[in-house]
Amino acid sequence: MRSYKHPAIEDVRPEDIFHALSDPVRLDIIRRLAAEGAASCAALDGGRPKSSMSHHFRVLRDAGLVHTRPEGVTHMNQLRRDELATRFPGLLDAVLAAIA
Repeated sequence: MRSYKHPAIEDVRPEDIFHALSDPVRLDIIRRLAAEGAASCAALDGGRPKSSMSHHFRVLRDAGLVHTRPEGVTHMNQLRRDELATRFPGLLDAVLAAIA
């Protein structure tokens, strides 16, 4: 099973977060993960091609917003909410409030 690279929270940069959130698909993924807690890639794809969604999840992981873990043949994703709140207090809450 594939393992994923996640940046250490101290290496997460605001410009990477804002870039990741600039795409409506990725913003929707963040909104849904905030509401659902954790979800598989398939549950969040919205009928989009797997290759396209792989790209979006990679951008979100590289930006430090999402943690992906293998669970059998599924990949589960969840927001790095607590880590982000410590590093950038209020940022994620402000984004989520703006898109609610």
